[in-house]
Amino acid sequence: MDLIKIAQETFHIEADALHKAAQRLDQNFLDAIELILNTKGKLIITGVGKSGLVGAKMAATFASTGTSSFFLHPTEALHGDLGMIGKEDILMAISYSGESEELTKILPHIKRFDIPLIGLTGQKESSLGRYSDVFLDISIDKEACPLNIAPTTSTTLTMALGDALAVALMEKRQFKKEDFASFHPGGSLGKKLFIKIKDLMRTKNLPIIDDETSVKEAVVVMSEGKLGTVLITDKNEKFTALLSDGDLRRALMNETFSLDHSAMIYATKNPKSYQNTELLAYEALEIIENDRIQLLPITNEQSKIIGVLHIHDLVNAGIKSK
Repeated sequence: MDLIKIAQETFHIEADALHKAAQRLDQNFLDAIELILNTKGKLIITGVGKSGLVGAKMAATFASTGTSSFFLHPTEALHGDLGMIGKEDILMAISYSGESEELTKILPHIKRFDIPLIGLTGQKESSLGRYSDVFLDISIDKEACPLNIAPTTSTTLTMALGDALAVALMEKRQFKKEDFASFHPGGSLGKKLFIKIKDLMRTKNLPIIDDETSVKEAVVVMSEGKLGTVLITDKNEKFTALLSDGDLRRALMNETFSLDHSAMIYATKNPKSYQNTELLAYEALEIIENDRIQLLPITNEQSKIIGVLHIHDLVNAGIKSK
């Protein structure tokens, strides 16, 4: 038994079904798009078994791409949850046979409330097909299952049709990546488009010293600050220099080095800093990476330190520059 060939055949069967379904898309698909676009309520998706699992995924995809949607199990609908469907909502029902008992039982009630119905079924003359205002064909030649029983090709096609509807709706609504991110604030794209310097920068207990502080005192402040750096200001509290642990290591190689010297002697003068706290965090990370620094001091218009942004804080928050 060549399992690789069996797996390849599965791909071929399902790919062929997708290709055929793409070729037969017609006005019904466009009617479904317009029906969803024009509804003032929600798109409610229902189905039983594997169709229900696919429907739940479809509802999640619609909801995250600008179409208010949720999944409703038909059995729960029969026991009170039918009230979750409002008069301005539309229903998308999924059943390959079009005769799933739990689903067909709610169809008369859906029509009684005059709720538009989009039916995804492989049998146009089935109960679901007849009740539907818009019929979307999910018929296939055969399942990839060798027994032609387990939902395989049919569920793949149904999910693809759901994706096609979602993508078409995104295009029609001119849905942009900023819109997508607003529905996924915790995802990588949401973090990239919404988290700013001000959301992550440290503002308390900053390791700041004045330009007359000795190296010995600077080391104490550096240790307490736990940033591997001290920020140095002049008598007007303006940020002028930065002493890092790397600067200290290099200073130790100097024969004239003394802990009693001013920290300014060994500090980096006019280091990189930034004022715009509205800068997106991923852009700040790009600055840090490009300049090969670990700490980005944040100052106000008077060049006074108001915070610091450490590369570890960005990384820990899941910020990526690319």
